[in-house]
Amino acid sequence: MDIRMLRYFIEVVRQQSFTRAAENLFVTQPTISKMLRNLEDELGTTLLIRQGRKLSLTDTGQAVYDKGRVILDNVQQLQSELSDIRQLNHGTLRLGIPPMVGMIMASPIAHFRQKYPGVELKISEFGGLKVQQAVQNGELDVAVTALPVEDEQHFTTLHVAQHPLCVVVPKGSEWAAMSTISPTQLADVPLLIYNEDFSLSRQLMQMFSELGITPRIAVRSGQWDFLAAMVQAQVGLAILPEPICQKLDSGLLCWRPLDSELHWALGMIWRNEGYLSHSAQAWITCCKNHWPPSGSL
Repeated sequence: MDIRMLRYFIEVVRQQSFTRAAENLFVTQPTISKMLRNLEDELGTTLLIRQGRKLSLTDTGQAVYDKGRVILDNVQQLQSELSDIRQLNHGTLRLGIPPMVGMIMASPIAHFRQKYPGVELKISEFGGLKVQQAVQNGELDVAVTALPVEDEQHFTTLHVAQHPLCVVVPKGSEWAAMSTISPTQLADVPLLIYNEDFSLSRQLMQMFSELGITPRIAVRSGQWDFLAAMVQAQVGLAILPEPICQKLDSGLLCWRPLDSELHWALGMIWRNEGYLSHSAQAWITCCKNHWPPSGSL
């Protein structure tokens, strides 16, 4: 059933006139008459009875009129909602952010919210490997993760930042006297690193493996402040990105650059294929403006 058929039929009933209905719909009267005949033929029943200048609804005509009004109202509401979404007055952005990335994302999120206050942000916080899988499965629109990603052919990537890694050591320890710390120096030291579902954890383990080192992992956690507390408690040394270290208490802890080519590279990822919502497209544009190609990379 054509929506136009319903619209023409309902307008005729409202106006009680084919002529007025045609004028309101900016079509000719023969067009209105033809549409109504087609609708009756399709439904196999009579909808309107002409009694002089008066139009009366049959019982089936009344049912079509009542339900048709609801359908047209729903169509109008849908069109309004779609227009709002296209204009970003409404919508949802499903964004994945690993816990340690939150501080870096605060500024672009604030800018996005200021520009598009009608868009609801649903933020999922878990490790980089999980957010990658969630994007691939369509559970998230976009996500921030450490680069490179697994199965790169499935994703489009926007590089947003790159930072060195540091070794967090207790204040006043012999480690604090060093200018840099190499991975080989950490071979026999209890290490505190992120959980296995963090991309950075995978990259660190690969770095040690390439150097022929089997690291002594003392504690794994998804919380950087807990790892720092474990360093302070003399449990071991932590390897954290430099921006995270800047949040630590310098009166209790020190951090020294990890002498390695490995860096904490961050990127925004989304699927190569499949639908990308208007909200997600606006977010990507916002991030491109916040981190232009000539940025820190």
